[in-house]
Amino acid sequence: MEGNKDEAEKCLLIARKALDAGDKEAAMKFLRKAQRLYPTDKARVLLDGLTQNGSSAGNGAYRRKPADGSDGSVPRPERDGQGMTAGPGDTAKSFTKDQVEGVQRIKKCKDYYEVLGVTKEANEEELKKAYRKLALKFHPDKNQAPGATDAFKKIGNAYAVLSNPEKRRQYDLTGGEDPAAAAQQGRSGFDFHRGFEADITPEDLFNMFFGGGFPSSSAHTFPNGRARYSPQYQNQTRREREEERGDVSMGGFSMFIQLMPIVVLILVSILSQLMVSTPPYSLYPRPATGQTIKRHTENLHIDYYVSRDFKSEYRGSALQKIEKGVEEDYVSNVRNNCWKERQTKTDLLYAAKVYRDERLRRKADLMTMDNCKELDRLNDLFRGG
Repeated sequence: MEGNKDEAEKCLLIARKALDAGDKEAAMKFLRKAQRLYPTDKARVLLDGLTQNGSSAGNGAYRRKPADGSDGSVPRPERDGQGMTAGPGDTAKSFTKDQVEGVQRIKKCKDYYEVLGVTKEANEEELKKAYRKLALKFHPDKNQAPGATDAFKKIGNAYAVLSNPEKRRQYDLTGGEDPAAAAQQGRSGFDFHRGFEADITPEDLFNMFFGGGFPSSSAHTFPNGRARYSPQYQNQTRREREEERGDVSMGGFSMFIQLMPIVVLILVSILSQLMVSTPPYSLYPRPATGQTIKRHTENLHIDYYVSRDFKSEYRGSALQKIEKGVEEDYVSNVRNNCWKERQTKTDLLYAAKVYRDERLRRKADLMTMDNCKELDRLNDLFRGG
């Protein structure tokens, strides 16, 4: 597999050039080839984006609007008191108060979920919608406010990390805290979470979502301060509004379809409980089934709970069989819980080592490992017996 890595990199380079040229089919062809030769997150993100977002992609190559206004339009500061310019005499960069406030909001965000404006339970589709909206709003070709470029990069990093299941799991595990990022935040004003940088550049991610063409690249600003956008941008905006309305109208039906498997499982579970008889014992008190009388096994002295008529129904060999089942269930539960405790402690120690987080190491050291201690006690009883 390592021998194919260089060839996969060449295929990825060709795919990116094809994407810049607006040739989506060629880009997808070489991305698939790169994944077959040597799978990487970078190729996977690009390929998934082209596959799932192709319907909203344009065909033109990515073009950054010249800062000198050589495309025939010269941006001007707005005349209504809401617009601002980057500096005295600098008419090439105009921005509004809302754009400045938007950049400040991104700047103050403490974690990637806050950057995208989503909850920690957000699914893949919600992440895409949030990124698509923010990327269009903060792209340097459309937003000339100070710090907009850094905000655009932060938005791209946030989506690239949270859309990757493994990176998202590690990010959630550490709570988004990173000492290097905190130091960087103090110097530049932005926390890029350097321990969680994306495998794809913000520009590549943007091109992947919008097919290489920035919708507002054909905007022209007139003396009255109002901008007129190209038909491509207007169509894109109209499609997004229609999709949002469609999501609302289909929300009820989609919710019903999504809940159907859960309803079926609940019904099956209820029927199963009605058809299967209640076991004669429980490891925990169950008032609903009347198993509230405490007993313990003769061999390992394991506590279990039974109903009032248990003593009259189970005697001699039948009772011995029941208590053997109690002990086997108890030992199995303790063994499984011990394995979970050890796995949790191992994960915490690994994360503490990778991210140099003393807090995670202390948390691992303070784990009581109660089930593992109980398993050791039972093993001692078996050896002593």
